[in-house]
Amino acid sequence: MSGKPVEPKSADQAATGVSSDDANLVSFDSGDIAAFVAKARAMSPHAAGARGRLVFALDATMSRQPTWDMACTLQADMFREAEALGSLDIRLVYYRGFNECRASAWISDSAQLARLMNKIDCREGHTQIGKVLSDVRRESATSAVRAVVFVGDAMEEPIERLCRMAGELGLLRVPVFMFQEGHDDVAEPAFQEIARLTGGAWCRFDPGAAVQLRELLRAAAAYAAGGREALLRLSKAGGGAAKLIGQMK
Repeated sequence: MSGKPVEPKSADQAATGVSSDDANLVSFDSGDIAAFVAKARAMSPHAAGARGRLVFALDATMSRQPTWDMACTLQADMFREAEALGSLDIRLVYYRGFNECRASAWISDSAQLARLMNKIDCREGHTQIGKVLSDVRRESATSAVRAVVFVGDAMEEPIERLCRMAGELGLLRVPVFMFQEGHDDVAEPAFQEIARLTGGAWCRFDPGAAVQLRELLRAAAAYAAGGREALLRLSKAGGGAAKLIGQMK
């Protein structure tokens, strides 16, 4: 996608925006589970010639401003890594404040994504990880999302609800890479469980550690653009890719 930067839309602005409405969540009864799993596993998550699609989700509450600025700089590395393997479209999802969660259209140009991110400032508020997962599940139904990257440092939501949504993404074979900044004791087990249920991976990076975050973002982009084989090749050099591939199912 090219042209003017695409302003993220809120749930009130577009049906494709992020919603916290539990009615939109997939539910199953015992008779549907087996059929759904069989269908999900039969789907090819990396069809030949298809563009890689990565949801880039960020906590934009006030404590995240330094890392948001860092991510604005490093996101171009995701595109560069993907270009060596094929192509990549990125959908930016972020939350901030007390009830604001927005999502962009799919973006294929790193400069366009950078311009969009540079317009966004962080604001005080609570985490809204559930809205992020709900948006990914809904988008996966039409856009063949290959992977999700989430960067955050806290979790302030009912873990049971997040695990339910993570389990649904696991059935759809959409791995979530949970990149945790710092050492929050509540966030860590929640992030690890979300990663496990989706078939993704959890990694911690130190506050302000640009090199660590760059490696993790490059590894996630490699997976989104080229699948597990691309991540395996990148992991031979160590770094972020090696951390991810060791956890993925």
